[in-house]
Amino acid sequence: MERVVLVTGASGGVGLALCQRLLEEDGRIHLCIACRNEQKSEATRDLILATHPAAQVSTVEVDLGNLASILRAARELRCRFRRLDFVYLNAGIMPNPHVNFKALWHGLLTGKVLHMLTTAEGIMTQTDRLNGDGLQEVFATNLFGHFMLVRQLQSLLCGNEKPSRLIWTSSSNARESAFSLSDYQHAKGQESYSSSKYATDMTSVVLNRKFNGQGLYSSVVCPGLVMSNMTYRILPVFLWKLLMPIMWLIRFFAKTYTLTPYNGAEAHVWLFKQKPEYLDSLVKYHSCTSGLGKCYVETRKMDVDEDTAEKFYQKLLELEEQTLEKYHDLLD
Repeated sequence: MERVVLVTGASGGVGLALCQRLLEEDGRIHLCIACRNEQKSEATRDLILATHPAAQVSTVEVDLGNLASILRAARELRCRFRRLDFVYLNAGIMPNPHVNFKALWHGLLTGKVLHMLTTAEGIMTQTDRLNGDGLQEVFATNLFGHFMLVRQLQSLLCGNEKPSRLIWTSSSNARESAFSLSDYQHAKGQESYSSSKYATDMTSVVLNRKFNGQGLYSSVVCPGLVMSNMTYRILPVFLWKLLMPIMWLIRFFAKTYTLTPYNGAEAHVWLFKQKPEYLDSLVKYHSCTSGLGKCYVETRKMDVDEDTAEKFYQKLLELEEQTLEKYHDLLD
């Protein structure tokens, strides 16, 4: 039977490029694209079928920042499929991003500017807010919504004849210094994106410890710096046009400047072809592009405190329990 692949955040950027590249790798898969609304889902499906007319492509509507939407989508997927082979947890947001030009100038003077430009460490801040469920929006969309989705799809992911895979889109901006266990939703800081991505890394590590024995394996990837709707909001459009030639030059020194969604999906596609039993659960897989445009994957050990990760996972379970009590009417 064909493998079933679910991709969240499939309507643009890395998610859309990933869908197209997966079908180039294996045109027999059943691709299920998850988008926030029906119009986006159908438009994305039509776009994919325009280049892969024989592909099996279905849609599911899910807003990862809305817990009721997640529960409804999970129920629909459980009715529709007997198993899921791959779930690419790719959807994410970075609301109201700002560049700290003072910090950038300081990095230039101290020789740390290349590191800052490749990781956004110290130069990127975001303004977060509460969503309709009373959760911090970035935490809810980037991490907890995906966690809830995985938990609700556990029956399709565990105990299958062949291993199932979770592949999370993380970031090189995932930093322990931005995360606090006492404020794991990052309500008090200005680096909610970095915090959510570090939380993603920790969650993946613990999921492997809990579920590898049931045939479920989790990995995290970094797509590098990709020019997408998310990054275009950081600076005015005219500035990006001025900077693009410089960014292409920087790629000779910064291999994580993948720049295009196609290049950014390299690690996602590479993992699609690997046997999960031989992968290191403490490694992050980075999409890289050489100065001459060659795509490749680089592995880097994650800076994850496993004790903190376990404690954080328990907090996620507690929050999940509160959520399920609130939305019990949406459960089977």
